[in-house]
Amino acid sequence: MTSRSTALDLIDEPASNTPEFSVSEISGAVKRVLEGEFGRVRVRGEVGRVVLARTGHMYFDLKDDRAVIASVSWKGQVAKMAVRPEEGMEVIATGRLTTFAPQSKYQLQVESVEPAGAGALMAMLERRKAALAAEGLFAAERKRPLPYLPRVIGVVTSPQGAVIRDILHRLQDRFGVHVLLWPVAVQGQSCAAEVARAIAGFNALPAGGAIPRPDVLIVARGGGSIEDLWGFNEEIVVRAAAASVIPLISAVGHETDTTLIDFASDRRAPTPTAAAEIAVPVHADLMAHVTTLDARLTRAAAVSVSQRRQRLSDLSRALPRAESLLAPAMQRLDQWAERFPGSLRALLVAKRQDLRSTAAGLRPATITSEIAKARERLSERGTRAARAMASQIDRHQTRLAALERLRQSLGYPATLARGYAVVRDGEGTPLTSAKSAGAAPALSIEFADGEIRAVPQKSPRPAKPKPQKPDQGSLF
Repeated sequence: MTSRSTALDLIDEPASNTPEFSVSEISGAVKRVLEGEFGRVRVRGEVGRVVLARTGHMYFDLKDDRAVIASVSWKGQVAKMAVRPEEGMEVIATGRLTTFAPQSKYQLQVESVEPAGAGALMAMLERRKAALAAEGLFAAERKRPLPYLPRVIGVVTSPQGAVIRDILHRLQDRFGVHVLLWPVAVQGQSCAAEVARAIAGFNALPAGGAIPRPDVLIVARGGGSIEDLWGFNEEIVVRAAAASVIPLISAVGHETDTTLIDFASDRRAPTPTAAAEIAVPVHADLMAHVTTLDARLTRAAAVSVSQRRQRLSDLSRALPRAESLLAPAMQRLDQWAERFPGSLRALLVAKRQDLRSTAAGLRPATITSEIAKARERLSERGTRAARAMASQIDRHQTRLAALERLRQSLGYPATLARGYAVVRDGEGTPLTSAKSAGAAPALSIEFADGEIRAVPQKSPRPAKPKPQKPDQGSLF
């Protein structure tokens, strides 16, 4: 109040005696007056535009039908908000008024936000529900059937309280299965993030890993007010439930409580205990059902066998007697049995006669005669083969002699005998021109009767004429 009185007294003084203030001094004075008068306030109004900066700070407007107050909530305060402001929502914001000197404006630094009554929360809930439903997250075709008899059940709830005990007790009574508990906060600021991470974490477990992957999930919480259950209305939880590959049962609150996760889940249970009843059947009922099915199967098998036995008996009456079917075959067998001894004796006589005929040609004289004939034939073939081989050798020798004479007449030694010579360089390469012979360092000349070595004679190069100096004449 002292700063305000000083500023007003200065205005009443004559202009000539008015002191000069810098812009920062005026801005600081205004800030001290505003913060001194409105140290901590609660402001009720409708939320206007909402901007969440990359830094995590939130900027929004609070307005009524006549005025607007710019509001800001820093990153740490935003993280603590149980309910974040949304455009069109009526809230009560708690904070303190201050100024923002760079833009010459005042603003409300908001520390907490609470809905201005259940009506505002319900209105925001309906808007969020309509937006998520428009994306198809609540569509019936997205919902997956629950397994009839799961081996592992994952439960997302608080480890304290009656909810987990009720679920475990009911599961033990109905059908004992393996239960995995993912502890989370079921209300408060961290509720939504922890529940979403738990659902995603169960889905991320590998099949056949060290920790068994659940066949069904139960997200459970006891009853409470709309504010207590608000974490299950958050968008992050709804999206996690809709994206879950594992079938999910929501059991949040009592039968009259409804949250958005109920619409995104594959099955809604009115209570956590009812969720356990939905997840597994009753063991005794299952055994009774199996016993009933076994009895029905036994009766059906007995009836089927009896019917088939009766059918076989009916069909057997239409068949002829076995004696009438076997009589022709038995008669043919008797006839063949009577004919078999005679036929066997006749076959034996015929085979004995063939043996005698064959044995007559196997006398020693006959064999000796055949051997002599074979030797004579072999000798004649040998003589013919020797004559043919000698004739073939003579032909080849004649052809070889003719080829030798042709080689001698066409070979270069015969050419040397006629007066020619072969010139080679030091490496034995034949030379065919005088230029290549003159360039070789040594020569080898082959005649018909021998070879000699020679060194080519280098022809002297003509001397270059000396250049003559030009006659410059005389200056005199």
